[in-house]
Amino acid sequence: MRLLTCKETTRLVSQGLDRELAFGERVALRLHLAICIGCRRAGRQMRYLRQAVRKLAVVDVRSSR
Repeated sequence: MRLLTCKETTRLVSQGLDRELAFGERVALRLHLAICIGCRRAGRQMRYLRQAVRKLAVVDVRSSR
């Protein structure tokens, strides 16, 4: 198994927010995240932004009623 690049890792983190990753993808992703602090931070930022946008969408829907 080869290690993922940072570009491939951020793509998989993003895709993992939208779909279930295959076993091999999850293993490769976890391995890269274990050794790369930059990608761990990027993943946390993506998850935070996703949650913030969802909360904002809920507030907008409620206020438009």
